[in-house]
Amino acid sequence: MRVRTTIAALTAAAILMPQAALAADAGAPSGAAAPPPDSQFQKVTLNDNPGEPMDLAVLPDSRVLHTTRPGEVWLHDPKTGLNTLAARLDVYQHDEEGLQSIALGPGFGKGSKKDDWIYLYYSPPLDTPVDDPATPDVNEGDAPFTGTPEDFAPFKGLIRLSRYRWTGSTIDLRTEQQILDVPVDRGICCHVGGDIVFDAAGNLYLSTGDDTNPFFSDGFTPIDERADRNPAFDAQRSSGNTNDLRGKILRIKPRDNGSYSIPHGNLFRPGTKNTRPEIYAMGLRNPFRIELNRRTGELYVGDYSPDQQQANPQRGPSGTGKWTTIRRAGNYGWPYCATARLPYVDYDFGTGASGATFDCAAPVNESPHNTGLRRLPPVTQPDVWYSYGASAEFPALGTGGIGPMGGPAYDFDPADTRGPRAVAWPKYYDGVPLFYEWTRDYVKAMFDRGQRIESVLPSIVFDNPMDMEFGPDGALYVLEYGDGFFSENPDAQLARIDFTGHTGNRTPIPAAQASVTGGLAPLTVAFTSTGTSDPDGDRLRYAWDFDADGRIDSRSPSASFTYRENGLYQATLKVTDDAGMSASTSVRIVIGNAVPVVELVSPVAGQPFRFGDLIEFEVRVTDDQPVNCANVAVNYILGHDDHGHPQTTARGCTGSIQTTVPSGHDPENDELTGVFVATYTDPGTGDLPGLTGSTEVVLQPTS
Repeated sequence: MRVRTTIAALTAAAILMPQAALAADAGAPSGAAAPPPDSQFQKVTLNDNPGEPMDLAVLPDSRVLHTTRPGEVWLHDPKTGLNTLAARLDVYQHDEEGLQSIALGPGFGKGSKKDDWIYLYYSPPLDTPVDDPATPDVNEGDAPFTGTPEDFAPFKGLIRLSRYRWTGSTIDLRTEQQILDVPVDRGICCHVGGDIVFDAAGNLYLSTGDDTNPFFSDGFTPIDERADRNPAFDAQRSSGNTNDLRGKILRIKPRDNGSYSIPHGNLFRPGTKNTRPEIYAMGLRNPFRIELNRRTGELYVGDYSPDQQQANPQRGPSGTGKWTTIRRAGNYGWPYCATARLPYVDYDFGTGASGATFDCAAPVNESPHNTGLRRLPPVTQPDVWYSYGASAEFPALGTGGIGPMGGPAYDFDPADTRGPRAVAWPKYYDGVPLFYEWTRDYVKAMFDRGQRIESVLPSIVFDNPMDMEFGPDGALYVLEYGDGFFSENPDAQLARIDFTGHTGNRTPIPAAQASVTGGLAPLTVAFTSTGTSDPDGDRLRYAWDFDADGRIDSRSPSASFTYRENGLYQATLKVTDDAGMSASTSVRIVIGNAVPVVELVSPVAGQPFRFGDLIEFEVRVTDDQPVNCANVAVNYILGHDDHGHPQTTARGCTGSIQTTVPSGHDPENDELTGVFVATYTDPGTGDLPGLTGSTEVVLQPTS
């Protein structure tokens, strides 16, 4: 996890949003009940140092696990307010790969501890080539765009679905049961993420991206079949392939020994030639977030869109994002159709000639990279689809980028509304699935499968929402990525959104400051809670845990503590009102090791830049330990609107990165940037783990 180079006081751990809700979106039927006002909801920060957040899972006791792409799993405990490391995996990181999703097993917390499994979807390092800092002019970690099968073979990798035993506060990585490997082509972007959900019968659903480079297809469908081209430019080999696990939603039933069986009702019967029986839904591009309504069995899916903003009769429709409810197995069209009504046009990447329009009622996969059936199932129409501009069918979605996320459906329980600390959402949202938009920073309620769409808490900030889930207390838990790229962004956080309408009581807002945030042991630090408040004016109780050992060190608003051993400490302040509502905040204290300061000497903001340029980089690291340039990583990201597409990772204090021309984009008119993120992790000292610093430079392209 990135540690900020300047650690100041952390304030506003709980943020009250008092503004009244906006009216329901246009199109809601007259006489429909109005949603509760935003003033009856409160956003409470649980962890505002979440690393590069990826996915979350709420435990039955309302503790929360969340993953970071570099391989960490963090645990938030609401009883103590502490955020502690539950596991750290060694993962392969190039473009989007790393640690992705987390889920609790279906029997978790329901009886025997033997059923307390934690499921993770991650990229094991394997022996995949990585960049060698000793050769600054060559990036060995990048897969070639053209070549022979022998050239591409070293980059054949996988993403693994495994499960592990839960110890009560950590994940025991020694207990790994490897369940399923999804083959991928490494060293090249994009769409390798996945999500894990379970239904009421214990079936596991895993979403997978198409693992296909979209940047040389003019923003249309990537179906490059040229013999010398890296297969990663052809989504027919993955999403359109009945014999491949990518670009799918898989459905399996895990067994006690870590193997799995195939549930009845998947798309292809076991034993069907040239198919994978695990496939439940196919023809998906990047179904980054899915959720399942265990009460109804409905699966909610958000599928990302290509970047082309204008339709072309010679190529196909503009970029189209989708949200849909899946009740039975089906094919959703990619890469032949954006929807059942929006087909693409066949295109020869060698000659530049357009062919026939694909038949969405009877798609045919004739790619030389196809290992599955030639004739595919007909394309199923999604419930909701939209592009960059205003949607005639779904005007409530507005305009902007396209980052659809399948959110959870609320399961209302009247028992959750009783008691002085009730935070459960109101019955108004019972059974209603939520849809959230990563690029547009909003949440919508999808009534009647999207036929009626309402804004949810429009006055509350959802800053690039990465994942959300209703907890056992009926509150909505949200993981926010914040504004930035592939590091811990300043606005990233794990939060909980409470409904306060049952009690009228709101959670306190803690604030904590430290006189110093690091030094050599023994070090005495003075702490104060100045700025702490309660929205209702309640009397507050204070509890400090300065060394995160779970024991209260002071109950005074201000106190001091002497750190006698080296370490990385989260000095946590928990404040509680008379009704028992509490919130926490923390200050990071580093003893015996300084956080490295990372600077990009070059490139610098404002430097002239054109896509396609070779960019020389130089990174300066200042640390209290000898700097090893082999631990410096520089990521190049194509920024597009409010999101980014990672292109490559180089290593070393100096080197060069070849930028690419973003096909399908107009650098003069589209919101494009070149983003360079440099990170460095020092070796640590003694028992203190290595600390990480990072910096980011955004280059604006010139015409």
